[in-house]
Amino acid sequence: MIVLAVDCMGGDHGPKVTLPACQQFLEKHPDAELLLVGQPEALAAFSHPRARVVPASEVVNMDDGVEVALRKKKDSSMRVAIQQVKDGAAQVAVSAGNTGALMAIARYLLKTLDGIERPAIATQMPNAKGGATTVLDLGANVDCTAEHLLQFAVMGSALVSVLKNDAHPTVGLLNIGEEVIKGSDEIKKAGDLLRSASKSGDLNFVGNVEGNDIFKGAVDIVVCDGFVGNVALKTSEGLAGMIVGFLKEEFSRNIFTKIAAIFAYPVLKALQSRMDHRRYNGAALLGLRGLVFKSHGSADAVAFEQALTRAYDAASHQLLGRVQTRIVHAAPLLGAPAANTQVPEAA
Repeated sequence: MIVLAVDCMGGDHGPKVTLPACQQFLEKHPDAELLLVGQPEALAAFSHPRARVVPASEVVNMDDGVEVALRKKKDSSMRVAIQQVKDGAAQVAVSAGNTGALMAIARYLLKTLDGIERPAIATQMPNAKGGATTVLDLGANVDCTAEHLLQFAVMGSALVSVLKNDAHPTVGLLNIGEEVIKGSDEIKKAGDLLRSASKSGDLNFVGNVEGNDIFKGAVDIVVCDGFVGNVALKTSEGLAGMIVGFLKEEFSRNIFTKIAAIFAYPVLKALQSRMDHRRYNGAALLGLRGLVFKSHGSADAVAFEQALTRAYDAASHQLLGRVQTRIVHAAPLLGAPAANTQVPEAA
């Protein structure tokens, strides 16, 4: 059995979304069990033979600071869910809660893997090839050194090897141009490290890529700092909604466009499905000594179920072990301490 610990109280909607998603997930995954973490009175109506409630008296709100979540809400559903992973009761934790709080609590409880200085957030963005491009980091680290970017590439390669069953996924470094001479000094240094890792067989690095290459599907993995990655993610979500909305409005203007819409409906439906960000919900927090997945805070039941499915796939395909194996192999190049002491101690 694959056991998932679910923070049922987190996100914008809490149990109204998480519980229906859990029900749908269990129906599709007969070899999965869920630990439903939250306030018992809010979860009392849920019943399933492969689910049980783990009580937590507090909730991390979406506007809570890291200090509040880490030091003052020690019995939050978010923290208790991650504690299940630390204690070995679950293989992976899933939460739609506050991203900063989730990262801080996960890092405090689980610690980072040896050779990884900073965890990263990785998720997928739809591309023109009908698949998805994995991008990291998406907001956990604003200022990144070249060594951090190399670490992200190693961890991202392990993730995509699970998602695509491909031992050698391609990696690109996000830059202002494809030429080696472009970019900041740190980006140029990162490029040198990634090329060295490629020569040693630790990565399949193909060179610099630009922003449009994410959506072209030019590479399997795009590595960047958290500021740029988060902007790219939010832009892609907004653009997808804008395109679908524009087409719907244009096709409803008059009788002729409505007739055209009837014939174009299958294509529009396919486009809407491909660009639906809910299909790609579920970001992995990579670099920790345990598996944690982050759902969008505004996720509906469809999107949250997708996050559960991604977490399940990662656990069932031993993502943590694959990350560790790649890190050990790439250790001579990583050159970063296992900065486990950087997370503040909880009082």
